[in-house]
This record gives sequence, C-alpha cells and structure tokens, in this order.
Amino acid sequence: MPTQLMAQREPIQTPPADSTRRPAKSELSVRDIIEAARSSHAPARGAVVCSMTTSVLLWAAFTPVDFGWLGWVALAPLILLIRTRQPTRAMYRIVYASGLAWSLATLQWMRLGDPAMYIAWIALAVYVAMYFPVFVAVSRSAVHRFGVPLTVAAPLVWTGLEYLRSVLMTGFAWYFLGHTQYAFTEMVQISDLVGVYGVTFVLVCSAACVAGLIPVNWLSRLKLLPPVDVPSEFAHLPAEGLSPPDSGFAGLQRPWLHVGACLLLVTGTLAYGFVRRSQADFKDGPRVALIQGNFEASLKHNTADYETIFQMHDALTGVSVRHQPDLIVWPETMFRWPLQTVEAGLDEARLLAMAPPGSGDAQVRWAESWRDPSVRKTLNAMSERSRAAMVIGIDTWVAGNDGMRAYNSAAFVTPTEGLVDRYDKMHRVIFGEYIPLQDQLPWLHRLTPFSQGYGIQAGDSARVFHHGDWSYAPIICFEDTVPQLVNEIARDADKPIDVFVNLTNDGWFKGSSELDQHLITSTFRAVETRTPLVRAVNTGISAVIDGDGVVREPDVFIDGDARSREEARTTLRDPKTGRWHKSLNAAVISNVPLDNRESLYVRHGDWFAQASCFGMLFFAVAGLFRRRRS
Repeated sequence: MPTQLMAQREPIQTPPADSTRRPAKSELSVRDIIEAARSSHAPARGAVVCSMTTSVLLWAAFTPVDFGWLGWVALAPLILLIRTRQPTRAMYRIVYASGLAWSLATLQWMRLGDPAMYIAWIALAVYVAMYFPVFVAVSRSAVHRFGVPLTVAAPLVWTGLEYLRSVLMTGFAWYFLGHTQYAFTEMVQISDLVGVYGVTFVLVCSAACVAGLIPVNWLSRLKLLPPVDVPSEFAHLPAEGLSPPDSGFAGLQRPWLHVGACLLLVTGTLAYGFVRRSQADFKDGPRVALIQGNFEASLKHNTADYETIFQMHDALTGVSVRHQPDLIVWPETMFRWPLQTVEAGLDEARLLAMAPPGSGDAQVRWAESWRDPSVRKTLNAMSERSRAAMVIGIDTWVAGNDGMRAYNSAAFVTPTEGLVDRYDKMHRVIFGEYIPLQDQLPWLHRLTPFSQGYGIQAGDSARVFHHGDWSYAPIICFEDTVPQLVNEIARDADKPIDVFVNLTNDGWFKGSSELDQHLITSTFRAVETRTPLVRAVNTGISAVIDGDGVVREPDVFIDGDARSREEARTTLRDPKTGRWHKSLNAAVISNVPLDNRESLYVRHGDWFAQASCFGMLFFAVAGLFRRRRS
C-alpha cells in the first residue's frame, strides 16, 4: 500500500545519498497516515448500532413477535464487527451488553414462577449473553488470523457455540437460530441429517453473505472504520486508500463466488426438504387423548387443591373416552398424590427410622402410608374405566436401604394389567430440580427458592411402553428440548419407537411466550428422529406433531371452559389471530401419523455440530497463541 500511495501523489525529488540525513517530511507523513489508519480504533457508536440492531432483530425473530423471516438477516449487523480488521472502541463490552439486553428480554418468562426466580432469570441471561462477544472474538480470529472466509467462519463458530450451550451444565438448548424457521417446513427437514444445527448454519451463512456485500462506504457511515486526519498536502489521496482493509467481499472482482455458494447451500437445503417431505407415507397410528388442565404452578403446594386438579383431569378424561382413544396422557405431576414404593429387603424398622420428626403415632402413620395401595388402585381403576392405556405424570418416592429418593415420573397403566411400568426423568433442570454441589457447597441453596436438601434424583435409563401394536417413549418436561437426549433414546431403543410422549407442566409461566417456544423447540425433535411426538401440557400447548415437524390440527378439540356450545373453541389455533390457544382446560384427540422414514441423525448423532464446535475451539485457542507470539 505505501508504494501505491506514493505513486498517486506528485513525484518527490530523490534526496542525495546521505546516511545521516533523516527521511523527508512528506515520506514520514505518508507512513504515519498509513500506520494511523491501520492501528487506530473506530468510535464505539458503530458497535452500539450494529450489536443493538442484531439484538432487536433476534428478539423479533422469536416468540412472542415470531417474525421468523428475520432469522435470515438478524446476525448480519453483528457480523459487520467481524468483517472490519480493527475492532471499535469498547467493542466486546458493547456486544456483551447488547447480548444481555436480548437475553433478559427473551427469557423474562422465567421470573413468573416465583419472585425468587428473578435470580435464576438474571443468572441465566448473564450466562447466555457471554456467547455473543465470544462469537465475535473467535470469528475475528478465524477471519483475520487464519484467512477463513467470512461466510464459513461465522456459521461455523455460531453453530459450534450453540452446540456448546446445549451440553454445558446440563445444557440450555433454547432459542437456537434454526428454531426461527419452524413454520418454514421445507427448510427444517435437514434436521434429520445434522439436527437443528444445520438450519442454524444455513441462516448464519446467509447473514454473513449479506454482511459481506455491504459497501465499504456504508461501513464508514456506520462509523466502523477509524477516522484519519489527512494533512492538506495529501488531501488528493483517495480516502479508502487510507482505511484499513476489511474482510468482506464487496468490491472484489468475483463476489459472485461467495453469493453463489450461499445460494447453492440454501437451494440444496430446500430441495432436500421438498424431496424428504414427498417421501413421507403417514399412516394412522394410535388414537391419543391429551388431557390439558389449566392450573398455575407454584413452589408452595396447597394439598387442598389436589382434589380439584384430579376432578378436572378426570372429567376431561371422561368426555374424551367417547372418542375411543387407545392412549390417554395426563401432564407432568398432575396426579398430585405420590406413588410410594418400598424396595425389596427394607425392613419396617429401617423404614420407620426414615420418618420425619414428630410424635410416635405420626411416625407410625407415615410408615404405614408406604404400604397403602390406594394410589395404585386409583390408577388401575382409571385405566380400566376408560378402557385405554394411560401415561400419567406423577411424583415417585422410593424408600431403600440407601435412604429416600424422589423422582419425577411417568406411570404407565393398562386396563388389563394396571400399573406395569414407570419412567423417571433423566435430564433434570439445574437449580429447578436439583442444586449442584449442594453437599460440597451447602450455601448454594440460598441463591434459590428451595430449602437445603431439595431436589429429585435422575432416572437411570429410558423406558419404552408397549401396548397393542405400538410402542411409546415418554419424555418429561424440558427433555423434549434436548436434542442429544431424545436422539439417544431413539437410537438405543430395542426396536423403532412409534411415538414420543411428552408430559409437561408449563403452569409456572402463566401463559407467556415460553409455552409457544417450548412447543416450537419440541417440533425439531420429531424431524430429527422422524418420529411423531405428542404433548400433554398443563396450561398448554398440547399438540400432535408429525415427523415433518408440523403441528397437526386435532380431530377433536374439547374446550373444557366453554359455557355453551356456541362459545366453545374447536381448533388448536384462534382462527382470528392464528395464535395457539393457551391457559385453558381442554382435551386434544387425534390419530398419530406414523412415519415410515429413517433418520441419519439418529444413526450418526451430532457429528456436524461437534465438528463445528471443534473448529470453533481450534480458532479460539490457536488465535490466542498467535496473538501471544505476535
């Protein structure tokens, strides 16, 4: 560049050979200008505009606004900060603050469960926001230190970070960029190859392509290029010649290579989606009745409400029976009385020793409650009366020689055999269902709304319930948002699973956007495994999802809150707004569409996401070594 700049100005007389003479003032000025342009930082305003624009676009791409088309460009402003060679002033602090604004606004539903949940909401938002500056920093390392094209570096790093977020500290696989495309059915079909991570990769690649096409003078207007004061004697030099080079491809001789590659990726993704959808041959499977109560959840349980909750679910079950379901599903923990089990070999004295403090008579009654068969009899009678198998959300208490254990369970009951099996939830929610390191750090419980010693145990393995001609795999609560868990259950099953059955209690979140996003996230599990998924959810949204990830309109929708037939809601969505009905007592009845296709994602797992994560970690670590060496 110095040679080009000197060639553009008027000739300068060559000074006589004199080793002691200092360079001409004009030569020093040119060198100073160039060095200043390469080493100075742009003002912080450009980083504020770009990062906050991305935060607003991302927020609008997800629920409750749900403008999914924004997912294609939401990251483009942020990627401009990767494209420019020199970072702006305070860039990473600004990016983190913008990411925190997005995560606080997006996750605000977490605070609704209990006032004490404000701490968990803020803590999770602080954690999720960290991924934004890491994305910018690692992508900049890949682009500027290793010469990786912008349209490769950005999607690889973002996808790798999404995978990392899904596995660290039990994982938080919510609000992946690919989730914004749930309604674009053809677009999400590649999930049966590489999971939802493949959809994310395509979207970020498109956003990087848009960012690379932004002209350089636009970057200057956005204050992303450092200003350089040019002395009057060099005013005739072109301004862009003094600006630091950027890593975009606007203005290059063949930008169509980048655009063409991106278009080819999008076109291939859509073509695959159309082909895979055409291969589906859905057959009617079991007829299910999904019972949906409308009871807000709270950390304080009122035993007086148990009977009311039972009566509503029992009544909705009764009106569903006339439609002859093969399987009836109650939501998570909606059978409020616990299933108490005593392990073989535990004697009465040992059981009595586990009783809570109290009078002798109270301890004896407590010990006798473990032998009370009333819960099992009630479950058996419900299934026999409805003439259908049932999957019931229930708490399980187990007394054994190693002490008492509590589980969040799905009980499987048949009309002929009664209670035949039980699945205990394996994936627990951190600080919601267990407190990590509470034995080593007992003070941690003070940061939560729970008392010391609170928590449930994790189940040891998946279960598959068999009844009639079909097999059902239960998953509980947020387990349907964990890609690797559902994939593992499908892969390790002895024979193909016909239906995933999700039992959820979203009553903590009072009809907020969490209900919508939970349903949206679960649709990707159906595509990834090519297995239909049904959901029975307290307060909603209960649904039948086919192997294409489409939420099916049920054959029958029973509005349990309607005062008259004219007022009754008869569809899953409000026909006026297109929004799903929430916060109502209802029953969803439909035949499950069985899927004939197989999934490579089930067979090979997260190889794509793991490769992206490995690449991301390589550029992060190698970039640090290069920086130290420099």
